[in-house]
Amino acid sequence: MKKNIQYIFGVLLLTALAIFIFKLSDSQEENLEYVHRNLLIDSTQSPELHKKYGFSINDFFVIDSKIKRNESISDILNNYNVSQAVINEIANKSRSVFDVRRFRTGNKYTILFDKDDISKAEYFIYENNKTEYVVFDIHNHENIYKGEKLVIWKEKTIAGDINSSLWLALKETGASPLLAVDLADVYAWTIDFFGIGKGDKFMVCYKQAFVEDKPINKIEIVAANFVHSGHSNYSFSYCEDKKDGYFDEEGNSLQKTFLKAPLKYSRISSRFSNRRFHPVLKRYRAHHGIDYAAPTGTPVLAIGDGLVVKKGYQRRGGGRYVKIKHNSVYTTTYMHFSRFGKGIRPGVRVKQGQVIGYVGASGLATGPHLDFRVFKNGKAINPLSLKAPSVAPVKKENMKEFMSRVDLYKSRLDLYSMPAITDSSAIEEKTDAKAIN
Repeated sequence: MKKNIQYIFGVLLLTALAIFIFKLSDSQEENLEYVHRNLLIDSTQSPELHKKYGFSINDFFVIDSKIKRNESISDILNNYNVSQAVINEIANKSRSVFDVRRFRTGNKYTILFDKDDISKAEYFIYENNKTEYVVFDIHNHENIYKGEKLVIWKEKTIAGDINSSLWLALKETGASPLLAVDLADVYAWTIDFFGIGKGDKFMVCYKQAFVEDKPINKIEIVAANFVHSGHSNYSFSYCEDKKDGYFDEEGNSLQKTFLKAPLKYSRISSRFSNRRFHPVLKRYRAHHGIDYAAPTGTPVLAIGDGLVVKKGYQRRGGGRYVKIKHNSVYTTTYMHFSRFGKGIRPGVRVKQGQVIGYVGASGLATGPHLDFRVFKNGKAINPLSLKAPSVAPVKKENMKEFMSRVDLYKSRLDLYSMPAITDSSAIEEKTDAKAIN
């Protein structure tokens, strides 16, 4: 009988607690589920198993949810007995750390409650992205700070055969298709990825970042062998003089660099922008390039070796222009020429530094200048953001260390190239428990 009374009392207590929580936020049924889940945490487990955002979750009642469309910090915290005055103070104090007006729909947030008084919210935590979060101390408005989640790097080796496309072949291995973009970057100067096809194959050692045991879009290729037209193309990552680069098995760089600018004497008159006031059209529009002001007739140079794919005239646009494809990743466009360089036409190959045209004001232009644009995988990028990889071979004094790296990864790549291994399976090799923060 005594056990039955205790059982009934326990049920009534839990019921009363659930009703109280429901009243606390009757508009957020999903939050109630999270509260119950955390109420039932086994207190005998180690608190380290429940660390989150630097807090021991066992010490709090927890509500997890996501930002809804047009939802503000006021909309959220008003539901949990936080006064508008306190919310305003938090918003004001947090500006130097994070602007609460920049919440994104779908991003996660967590509220921690006093375990002895679940009507009392202690902390509000907003996840800005997969790794970064912001902690708002509700009762100490000066205590607002950013934190980063622990990032675990797991190293994997995959192998696969290309039957139709690299993207599909990678998908079959279970690897992220984003790896295709990274491979194109590594081999941008040695393999035309628009020309790969059946019979080609790949072996890749790469590291991928995981947060809370879930993969995020951070991938680093460690070593690879891309067999194209029957020829092996090895690449090994190596950092020298604080510059990351990719090198073949003899230490020669796989990459070539671009000129810093397509003309020698100039000044930047307009930068890359998604909203720039057009001096001719008198309205705002995107300007996905860099304008270099220079006298008419100033020679314009190709920033790298490549193939001229377009040459033409746009009366209501770029005037006389040239488009050069440098490899399967990068393309550049040069506009507003006064005239073209000698012999420049579609199908002609040009060398880095070769004159392809001369500065002018053709098309929509108020004065002589060059409108220079860079495209990476078909998408316009800021030309000033182009990274300069290491293009020199590995230094003699570093060759011993580099070759030991080659020996380690080449043997692994060669192992995965064997018929018994290339079953399009991804196999985890190593886990690095260090956090990137």
